[in-house]
Order: sequence, then C-alpha cells, then structure tokens
Amino acid sequence: METYKNTKANAYALIPLLVFVIIYFVTGIILQIQGVENAFYQMPAPVAAFVAVIVAFILFKDDLNSKFSTFIAGCGDENIITMCLIYLLAGAFSTVAQASGGRDAVVNLGLRFVPANLIIAGIFIIAAFMSTATGTSVGTISALTTVTIGLAQGAGLNLAMSLAALVSGSMFGDNLSIISDTTIAATKTQNVDMKDKFNLNLKIALPAAIITLILFIAFGRPETVVPIETSQIEIVKVLPYLLVLVTALIGINVFVVLTSGIIFASVIMLFQNSFDFIGLSKLIYEGFTSMTEIFILSMLIGGLSYMVNKEGGLDFINKKVLGFVKGRKSAEIGICLIVFLMDIAVANNTVAIVIAGPIAKKLSKDYKVDPRRSASLLDIFSCVGQGLIPYGIQLLIAAKITQGLLAPVDIMPFLFYQYLLAVFAILSIFVDFAKTKDKWNFEKDMPESAILKENL
Repeated sequence: METYKNTKANAYALIPLLVFVIIYFVTGIILQIQGVENAFYQMPAPVAAFVAVIVAFILFKDDLNSKFSTFIAGCGDENIITMCLIYLLAGAFSTVAQASGGRDAVVNLGLRFVPANLIIAGIFIIAAFMSTATGTSVGTISALTTVTIGLAQGAGLNLAMSLAALVSGSMFGDNLSIISDTTIAATKTQNVDMKDKFNLNLKIALPAAIITLILFIAFGRPETVVPIETSQIEIVKVLPYLLVLVTALIGINVFVVLTSGIIFASVIMLFQNSFDFIGLSKLIYEGFTSMTEIFILSMLIGGLSYMVNKEGGLDFINKKVLGFVKGRKSAEIGICLIVFLMDIAVANNTVAIVIAGPIAKKLSKDYKVDPRRSASLLDIFSCVGQGLIPYGIQLLIAAKITQGLLAPVDIMPFLFYQYLLAVFAILSIFVDFAKTKDKWNFEKDMPESAILKENL
C-alpha cells in the first residue's frame, strides 16, 4: 500500500472537496431563499460527493487506472469499511428496538421520575437519556417536541427555553451515544475505540451538563405545577438499550455489542408479534437501508480524501489553511475549527466529521495529538455546531412543531449546553482535566493498516 509522505502541499488538490461543500452549501442557500422547507437537507450528500469524485478524476494527474486504484484504496480503507458495517448494525438495532416499543418505554421511564416543579430541567434529563440510549438527536426531538410543548404551555413556562432544553439534552446524547452515527464516524476516522472516546467526551460533557441543569432549574421554574401523565413503565423494553450501552462501555467488540442488541430487541419483538419472523426480517432490513445515505457517503468521501491526500491537498490545509498550528494545543484548536466550519457549511454533523476526519487524522499524526482526543473533539464540535445553527434539522424540527409560535432563532439564546460544551472543550485544550490515563504510542498502538495510511 502506498503512502504519500513526500507529496508537496497543493491547493489545487482541494478543488474536489470544495466542490462538494459548495454544492451542498449553495444549494441549501438557494432553496432557503426560495422558501423550501428544510432547505439544507434537500440535496442528497452522496450525489454531491459523486460530483466531487468526478471533478477529482478530471483534474488530478496520473492515468485513469491509477486514479481509479487510488480511489478504490480509499473506499476500501479498513476503517471506512468497518465504519460502514457498524452503521448497518446500528441502524438495524435502532429500528428493531424502536419497533419493539423501546423508545416509548424510555420516554415513559423518564417522565415518571420528573418532579412537576422542575419540568424544564426534567426535559433536559429525559432528552439526554433518550438520545444516549437511541443514538439520535433528531429522533429524540421528533418524539418529545409535542410533549414538551404541552408541558410548557400547561405550566406557563418559557416555550423557547423548554425547547432549548430538549435540543440541548438531545445533543448531549448524540455526542456521547456509542450507537450515534457521529460517534461511529469520529472513532473510525481516527481508528480508536468507542469506549475511550466516550470516557474523554464525558469528562467535558458532564460538567457542561451539570451547569446547564442548574441554569434550567434556576430559570425554568413553572408558574403552575402541572401533573405529568405517563403510561405504564415496561422496563423490559428498555433493557436492549442498557445492554448495548453497558457492554460497549465494558469494552466488548462493537460488532458483538450491536449484534447482541439486535438479538435481544428481536426476541422482544417476536414475543409481541406472534413470532412473525418475516416481519422481523423486514424491520432489520429497514434498519440497514436507513443508513444507506451515510454508508455511500462514507465510502465516496473515503476514496475522495485518499485522492486529495495523494495530490497534497491535506498537506496544504495543514501548512497553509491551518498555518497557525505549531504544536499539540494549536493542532487541537485546528481540529475543533475545521469540523465546526464544516458543520456550518453542510448542516450535518456526521457529514462534517466524515470530511474533517482525514484532516484531523493528519494533524493528530503530525503534532502528536492523541487520536482518542481528536475523535472526542471532532464529535464535540460537530455537535456544538449542529446544535446551534438555526438551519440545522434539530432546531428546524423543534420550531416547526410549534406551528409558527417560534422560529429557530428564538430558541438559540437558551441553548446553554451547547455554549458550555464549547467552553469546556476549549478549556480542556489548555487545562489538562480531560485526558487519558495512558499515553498513545503512535507506532506501537496503531495497527499496521493505520500506519500504512497514517496520512489519510
């Protein structure tokens, strides 16, 4: 396998990546001006990536066969393929667990323990728990927005603050969940274990969440105490989520973790549906297909990044665009900046990580940033950006369900968690309160395949 250590920095090589971002961003802007709903989510990301790949084949040197071989090498990178397979299993688990009633059971469990006089703080906790269990901020917001609006209006609460608590809690779980697509992308682009990234993220996210909770308790007390109605708690339906979370944190192989979760949720589903194996098989397949977009995108971006790297594009970003990077701390700032800007451009935190991942990997190698740390920062700042931008799907969904009572910008001032998460993450760069117990050995701890492609 080739490496490209001697390639000169080349701005020209970045044109395909810029084409991808521009197509995504400009299309969103144009559709937004035209009043199209969810404008930034109309352009399928894999199509934009496919156009960028074509541009790379046209612009880059070498004969067609050599360019094709380079592209396939990137698509077939061990970490890319692993990431794609994990996507499929995570999609299947999420779909089957939800269909078996797991998501509703999580909501009821959370509502049962929320004190009526601490509704906004309770919404934050429920959303955090649910999104951590299910791995989706969008699913959490979609499921809980109507409940949140009802509670807020009934108790005379600030509706914008209530929805901000929901979005903030959802982003907490999106950032930490081991079945979240952002976690999968961040850990696999940096070739680290999910457990290690979770532990590092928690050291930053937990203090931010605690202060956020205090702020919601202080400023979110209701004018009227409203009883919260809940359905019967079905703890058995929550168990598949707990199984996946606990076994992943113990350090069991992620394929075993997700497969076990699928089997557990499937057993529950079969008992509920008179052992309808065909129905179950369709659900599992539905879960696979729900990840088609990010699966295809990851492979295309993996191949494109490998081509861009060969031509010197990542070297140019490292040396010119991120010219302020002189050491480990400034490299960490560079990682935060590049993924944050990518998310602002494409309004999708997973896509932002997939694009920024190879750049972060190179910064990690060149400036001895622990890859577990770079994975953590990638996930954190993609979620910070995604949880703040008014055209992001999270805020759009929350505002839309209010039926005109609020716009996304009305919610933004109360997104305490996102602001605090950014503050604590930046602080952790200069004050080592979020670090691993052991140091990363860049030669010994990296598998051979990662050493061969260390610049990808």
